[in-house]
Amino acid sequence: MTRTSERRRAPGMSQEQRRAMIVAAALPLVAEHGTAVTTSQIARAAGIGEATIFRAFADKDEVLDECMAEAARPDHVLRELASIPLDQPLAARLTDAIEALRGHLARMGAVAGALHSSGHRRPGARPAPNAREESMNAVRDSVAELLEPDRAALRFAPELVASAFLGLLFTHLRRPDDEPGSPAPADLVDILLFGARTQDRSAT
Repeated sequence: MTRTSERRRAPGMSQEQRRAMIVAAALPLVAEHGTAVTTSQIARAAGIGEATIFRAFADKDEVLDECMAEAARPDHVLRELASIPLDQPLAARLTDAIEALRGHLARMGAVAGALHSSGHRRPGARPAPNAREESMNAVRDSVAELLEPDRAALRFAPELVASAFLGLLFTHLRRPDDEPGSPAPADLVDILLFGARTQDRSAT
């Protein structure tokens, strides 16, 4: 994109849209380079002049802070969860949810890890505790919606099953994928839905 075309497009773009566009271009670069990423690299990826970055952000550190905040936002994974077809079998829905959540946590971890390892310690980089709680509640509600079509077949309310599902999943995702005995996504879903025993529960 030329500087001329950028100037033609700029009047139609709000400051908020411009910031979002810059952050979207910066995220993969930050995940790869951490704080070593340059504003000229970000500008090239966004197809804008470098000066445009400093009209939208005070400095590069503010861009990095916003990249971390964006990576932590649940918007993307909520859209993925909402796109899972409800006419699939329940096990397939939950397996798809695992893959979506795994991708979200991987993206967030890549950005946070790159920034942390390269020395970014700004206090504003972490989301506030209430923001984390709101994000978790939104994810839980989205998973509960995936369970809703099978409410009559569940022994517990979808919201409670969703909380148990997320607790089981996040504990699993903290472990390396190649750790011996680490369950596959389909196994996690099977354990959640049917338990670990082959006997009927009434036998206890």
